[in-house]
Amino acid sequence: MSQLLKVHGSENQFFILDQTTLENQLDDTELKQLAIKLCNPSNNILDGADGLLVVNDSKFNDCLGQMRVINADGSEAKMCGNGLRTVSRYLSEKFNQDSFKVETFETNLEVKKSDNFYNNVPAFSVEISPISFAKKDLPFAYKDKLEMINEDIPEFIDGQKFTAIAVPNPHLISFVDEVDEDDLGELGQALNAPNTYFPEGVNVSFCEILDKNKLFVQTYERGVGFTNACGTGMSATSLAFAMLNEDYFDSDDDITVYNPGGMVKTNIQLAERKEDSSIHLIGNATFTHTLNVNESDLHSANLNNITINETGEETYYHEFVNSISEA
Repeated sequence: MSQLLKVHGSENQFFILDQTTLENQLDDTELKQLAIKLCNPSNNILDGADGLLVVNDSKFNDCLGQMRVINADGSEAKMCGNGLRTVSRYLSEKFNQDSFKVETFETNLEVKKSDNFYNNVPAFSVEISPISFAKKDLPFAYKDKLEMINEDIPEFIDGQKFTAIAVPNPHLISFVDEVDEDDLGELGQALNAPNTYFPEGVNVSFCEILDKNKLFVQTYERGVGFTNACGTGMSATSLAFAMLNEDYFDSDDDITVYNPGGMVKTNIQLAERKEDSSIHLIGNATFTHTLNVNESDLHSANLNNITINETGEETYYHEFVNSISEA
């Protein structure tokens, strides 16, 4: 019998599969099929999820494990900040270590256990890297621009400015007085359908500046759609905020980032060369359910014989969210 975990970071929902516990690991086709079926809410497995996080042994001696991110549509993402926090907690508890590295698609990232966000709401801090503004790394095409930083692009939305940052997932960010979900959804869909601007798609985030070092971010995520939160989206947005809004940014303090699923913190340290800036994302890593399933059923994506048990952690997370709204 094998075990999956249902987890979330800021209600960005995932399943975790530790392939190192299996007698025979799933191949890429099987992982894609499993992710698509597990994450589809119509299959009635805990209302689905935004993706499947796959834990493998790392090829690097200084990493406790490797994380792969399979989106709900079966595509693979380079990184997932909210997901990395939950995988970090999983590896931390598995190996009894509080500070270590995790191998991801492009680089090995430093992670560490943080103080709990609330009673029984474990939190982890994860490095978000590498950073690039170059058109080839997103990639994007708009006129003859090599970077897109605080640009008026009327072809997207007239009167809004846009910044594009890869961390390494590609993100398009716009600061607005108030998030218009219709505009965000329409632009997100357009730029993740076949288009000339972002041929590989892009995560689109709108951000309201609430106060000094205080933001609200909502994201339309590539391969997923609207999510409760996008970790790399909040990270990229925080970097853009720090670069473009010096009157509202204090580098000595963390940035508080609210989202539809709760709240995270980010720490931004700007560098003279903007690509050398550092981003750390701090937030909850909540395990809501354990799922027991036969290994053969994982290979065939058979979801008919799963035993599910609650952990009770979601109750504490809701108390945390209520404390935010009352603050």
